Amino acid sequence: MKLCYFEDSGVDFLEPIALTRPAFDLWCGARKLSDRQADAFAADERGAWIRPHLVDFFQGNLPGWAINDPAWLKSDVVMVNGRWLPPQEFRLENVQPHVGMLEGEPAYVVLPKETVAEHDTVDDWLRHCMKTLPATPVGGQFVRFLWDVVDRNGEFLTQDDAWFVRSRKLQDKLPASITVLGSAEALRVEESATVEPYVLIDTRGGPVLIDRGAVVHSFSRLEGPCYVGPETMVMGAKIRSGSTLGGHCRIGGEVEASVIQGYSNKYHEGFLGHSYIGEWVNLAAATQTSDLRNDYGPVRLTVNGQRIGTGRTKIGSYIGDHTKTGLGALLNTGSVVGAFCNVLPSGTLLPQIVPSFSQVQYGQV
Repeated sequence: MKLCYFEDSGVDFLEPIALTRPAFDLWCGARKLSDRQADAFAADERGAWIRPHLVDFFQGNLPGWAINDPAWLKSDVVMVNGRWLPPQEFRLENVQPHVGMLEGEPAYVVLPKETVAEHDTVDDWLRHCMKTLPATPVGGQFVRFLWDVVDRNGEFLTQDDAWFVRSRKLQDKLPASITVLGSAEALRVEESATVEPYVLIDTRGGPVLIDRGAVVHSFSRLEGPCYVGPETMVMGAKIRSGSTLGGHCRIGGEVEASVIQGYSNKYHEGFLGHSYIGEWVNLAAATQTSDLRNDYGPVRLTVNGQRIGTGRTKIGSYIGDHTKTGLGALLNTGSVVGAFCNVLPSGTLLPQIVPSFSQVQYGQV
């Protein structure tokens, strides 16, 4: 089956992480949204229709994919919304033209007669499909905001345990110097990964998944469910449940219920909680994120220029690609920091809103 991911206007509310990547490139659990959707549709060929400014970069990042290619869309393609999290049991049975609908929005479109390339915008094409094709209700969930990913990350990590066992070659025997609280069978270590002596693994809350080439240094504590991505180094850190560490990171200090996209550095002490961090981010020593108001009230933050109530008391920081913090930076609850920012400490809480390509100095943007 040919599967083409598309982005609708809802991607604007996934900033700052989606400023520099398609929605389907976000992590949820130990896999990205695109991999979950490919499994759900049993796809053997993949393509994407994404925002124009992302095309050149992702054509290099996704070799073999057809990116914004109208000719590729002409035959037997299922178009899937990059923000859709399909239910675990989903399998496509109806291959006749139709729209899979969830909460009044298209989750996917099967064999459309008119491709997205024939319309001015993706949303125009979707409205046309909803008018001209039969609708089928589907389950699952749309990722509407980044906190949707963070909130459900632990649940999907637990689901990914079986997938990890199927798709990885695991170590048969672990060093006796590792302490496991809970079931040792819920600790999954890929054959090329290294877990040094005197690491404590707590699987009582869910599986701990350690991927290819990862290294967990002595005196680290990992609480399941959590995932350590390929080539990532955990440097004497405390990794709390619900956390996903993407590939090629260096992680120290304390991380709780957070997602790190990859290639990012948090080597030193400091707290990161209920947050989503992009790629090539450097969190300097003693950078702290607040994820709870001191009056325990629900957190409001600004996304896509709109002030939004999350309805949640635990919201940390969302930080875009290539952003750096200085020593001792203090990030307020519900902070949204764009891409390519330089955030310098001020001795007090820093602004909640930092636009992309900005510098924060003396507490001012």
